[in-house]
Amino acid sequence: MSAAEPGKSGRIGSMGELLVEFVCAEKDGRNLRASTYAGPFASGAPGIFIDQAARVGASTIFSGAVGDDAFGRVILDRFAAVGVSDALLKVAHGVPTGSAFVSYNSDGSRDFVFNIARSASARLPVGHAAVEALVSFGLDAFHISGSTLGDRKMATAALEICRALRSRGVAISFDPNVRKELLADPSYMDIVRALTDLAAFVLPSEEDAAVLFPGEAFEDFAPRLVAAGARCVVLKRGERGCIGMDAGGEVQSLGAHAVEVVDPTGAGDCFCATFVALSVAGNFPMREVLRRANAAGALAVGRLGPMEGNSSLSDIEAFLASRP
Repeated sequence: MSAAEPGKSGRIGSMGELLVEFVCAEKDGRNLRASTYAGPFASGAPGIFIDQAARVGASTIFSGAVGDDAFGRVILDRFAAVGVSDALLKVAHGVPTGSAFVSYNSDGSRDFVFNIARSASARLPVGHAAVEALVSFGLDAFHISGSTLGDRKMATAALEICRALRSRGVAISFDPNVRKELLADPSYMDIVRALTDLAAFVLPSEEDAAVLFPGEAFEDFAPRLVAAGARCVVLKRGERGCIGMDAGGEVQSLGAHAVEVVDPTGAGDCFCATFVALSVAGNFPMREVLRRANAAGALAVGRLGPMEGNSSLSDIEAFLASRP
């Protein structure tokens, strides 16, 4: 299965946790005192990714689950509005939709209270039937966010699905999103490394790279990943922009855009979705794909709510046109 022809949109899939998020109106409360919260906002890192991929023109499908409640409807309506296929979206009865409460701190850190383990989030379609539905969709790429790997059941299912899809010619995209609280679990890191090895698109942050490639610069680990089969390796550098290497060894580096940060959640997911969707569509060279991914990340932080800053390709082009 090959990437989309120039001028066409790609076909992108993902899987993982879906939830609604509530954002505390006050800083430094750490979810410990009564306050006002804004929400419910549709959320979950892989959900943010697939929503953004759809907005920049990809045909999209997602394997996930929500509860039979109002919060589940928030997520399903969000996906329906941007055209994400519901073929693998499950409504689980008798359990609530996943949720998260987030409180931001003055130093930029965040405190979360999650309801994931006892929610519908991990009850998503997996196994052979899910693989066949994904293959039938005609995928060009399938994305895994490292946030999904915190649940052992979803992590195992993600690795199995990625192996099956890669054997069927689908490019795997992986954002490691390493969770430091899980580093002591050898099985967790085994899955992270296995997905890194499988991936055609390897998309770590600087924090991820420090764990996965300790003591190595991008110029050290990126060529090794490309030589092992990666199509692109991109290092997300936050306020310092990004640097990428393609399969031919060409390196491109871009600075970040100076923007007001209202809510940083989802910026990396929007970057990854834009990069992967535009890469498989084949309409731009890598530097131009990176420019648009960078812009999507900048736009994502400008609105309250993890998906509220997601952007269309026309939004991205207008933003770039407005910058010096």
